[in-house]
Amino acid sequence: MNVTLLANPAARSGAHTGAARRAAERLREHGVQTTIVSGGSAAESSRLLRTALDLGTEAVVVAGGDGTVSLAVQELAGTGVPLGIVPSGTGNDFAGALGLRELAVDDAADLVAAGVTRAIDLACVTRGDSSTQHFASVLASGFDSRVNDRANAMTWPRGGSRYTLAILIEFLTLRGLPFQVELTLADGSVERVDGDLVMATVGNTSMYGGGIPICPDADPSDGLLDVTLIRPAGRLSLLRLMLRAYKGTHTTAAEVTTRRVTAVRLNSPGVTAYADGDPIGALPLAIEAVPQALTVFAPAP
Repeated sequence: MNVTLLANPAARSGAHTGAARRAAERLREHGVQTTIVSGGSAAESSRLLRTALDLGTEAVVVAGGDGTVSLAVQELAGTGVPLGIVPSGTGNDFAGALGLRELAVDDAADLVAAGVTRAIDLACVTRGDSSTQHFASVLASGFDSRVNDRANAMTWPRGGSRYTLAILIEFLTLRGLPFQVELTLADGSVERVDGDLVMATVGNTSMYGGGIPICPDADPSDGLLDVTLIRPAGRLSLLRLMLRAYKGTHTTAAEVTTRRVTAVRLNSPGVTAYADGDPIGALPLAIEAVPQALTVFAPAP
């Protein structure tokens, strides 16, 4: 097998490059031809991956977190070329959804060398200018996108605790925002929600923010997206709700609406959505499930 291994030295931590080197060594021990590529920017990394695909690479492996995985997803969606993950980022939420979050570098490389793959869904976002982008895990808008804004600007602390601190800070100014939401349900019917929401979240997988199961029942193999809408309530009620979200028990609360959809359209003035931890565009956005769009090295669920 011929593998291209992407490391991202532009990320916050140098762990990505060390993990990439060790993963490459391990793959070569298995007789897997491995080439490491490393872009100094997201655009350069994307160009390097496109070149590797044009030259016939048989698989792509990412040593990094959700942002670096997202770069690879854009290039691999719909190609059938499998994606492997050596989880070494801050959140690793997509790796967590595939059961890979706790894998050591050697174990992640062994999984790729074994060649065990499965097909999973993606979501495709269409912006107001008709440009498109895929995401693999969760799209956040409203309170949680503001948390992402703050967390991405923070240099301390590291890891999932950075998101926790950002949540607490943003909670102090929490308020509802006017949303218009159009949901296309699995049976083809359309449901509309028009009113103030604290947040509107769309999940292909369950977790974001370093392991928060905001869409706890999301299954990346069912051809559907899970939507979680949270309406305004008293500050104490919302604090309890946020705490429940860490356990994935928030979906039964009176302020929460969940739906399983094939497509959703979100609109709220002045809100920027995040997907896979990075900004994806200002609302309005249209999001559609793309079944079986990505092949990954991962055991069966």
